[in-house]
Amino acid sequence: MTIRRLMTPLLSLLLAAPALAAISREDLKRALDANPDLVLDALKKSDKSKFFTYVMESQQAFQKKKGEEEEKRMLAERESALKNPWKPSIGADTRVRGAKDATITIVEYSDFQCPYCKHGHNNMETLLKKYAGKMRVVFKNKPLPGHAQAIPAAQWFEAVALQSPEKAWTFHDRLFENQDKLGEDYYKKLAAELGVDVAKAAKDAKSEGVKKKIDADIQEAESFDITGTPAYIINGVPLRGAYPVEAFEDIIAKTLAAK
Repeated sequence: MTIRRLMTPLLSLLLAAPALAAISREDLKRALDANPDLVLDALKKSDKSKFFTYVMESQQAFQKKKGEEEEKRMLAERESALKNPWKPSIGADTRVRGAKDATITIVEYSDFQCPYCKHGHNNMETLLKKYAGKMRVVFKNKPLPGHAQAIPAAQWFEAVALQSPEKAWTFHDRLFENQDKLGEDYYKKLAAELGVDVAKAAKDAKSEGVKKKIDADIQEAESFDITGTPAYIINGVPLRGAYPVEAFEDIIAKTLAAK
């Protein structure tokens, strides 16, 4: 923890002391900014356990408040989208699973290596069964920088799709079901098991066409300010994060009622 981060709780403690009641917060802050070593001297002489307990409690309170504010922001975003639905691109070459004439469309931005996306994948399976004949899922790639296999897995998924959209969906499912196996050897093994031309898929995975497809998905996600995964657009209404099935059902009900 840096001196600057320690400053705020320390200021509160110092200003609470009776002897410093006449000193303004601004004066004390200027003095400590000019002499940061005073903070370390004060910590050496203080009851450190009490101080750090205070710091932890302050941090927890800050995170709670931040979370509540973010939840309010997302609720407002969803309410706005009910009136003005978001419009992700869905073209002739877009990967779609489910009913073609669906009244429920969920666009999913996902990362094959993300554990939360695996939970999201399971949710999609549950919802497709519940709303069979009424729902479709559109899968879009949003590989995260911190996941080494996110882009390679997306590349192989797109490469398999060039040969067979149906086999690509099976490939998609198996990737989520076997996240601990992700890697070049597994992609080749899985492609062979599905009867895909492995050599062609390996070449296509590195192609400019596949790169452009993945880049287009990423750019669309970012145009909606989607930075993390999983994220969804449900009949035009956003849902960011690994929410339970009930959260999807709630938005589905609201969007259908709005229509």
